[in-house]
Amino acid sequence: MVKRKLVVSTGNKHKITEIREILDDLKIEVISKNDIGFKNFDVVEDGETLEANSIIKARALAEKLDYIVIADDTGLFVNALNGEPGVYSSRYAGEEGNDKKNCEKLLKNLEGIEDRSAYFKTVIALITENKDLLIAEGICKGMIIKEGRGENGFGYDPIFVPDGYELTFAELGHDVKNRISHRALALEELKNILEKLL
Repeated sequence: MVKRKLVVSTGNKHKITEIREILDDLKIEVISKNDIGFKNFDVVEDGETLEANSIIKARALAEKLDYIVIADDTGLFVNALNGEPGVYSSRYAGEEGNDKKNCEKLLKNLEGIEDRSAYFKTVIALITENKDLLIAEGICKGMIIKEGRGENGFGYDPIFVPDGYELTFAELGHDVKNRISHRALALEELKNILEKLL
């Protein structure tokens, strides 16, 4: 049985491993864009929503390939800040991917605010070999604490406590996080979509 290829528009090895684990029992081979010679292929993500950005990334790569392509975008939305940092989560403090500065800016903006409810959202865009578009998404609700805790995780994980837990994403460990996180929920929905496709 030949496995169909699914190309993920990312070079992030952790993300690829996570996706492989969740889609493990499907007849599909998960590979990154780097694995097929597109390491330097980057797209300007100028959409105003997570969905728009994930579609931009997926479509751009899918135009060059005959495989299933997926791309995702994730953001943290804080209710008291009108949804900030949202689509700008990775560059909230001005430079791409500076987790420490992003967390510091968010905590500063929440000083004196009682409502610290927030949610993480991941949107995955999937383009089939026939260039059809399908969308999967996952949301994890929680709250922002007043100072970071925990060594695991990345991004806003040290300051986000998911509903029903007392530990931050950075304290919970990968096993729990990979079961309850926004990305895990989006990937489960993606798996359901792929099961119908295959």
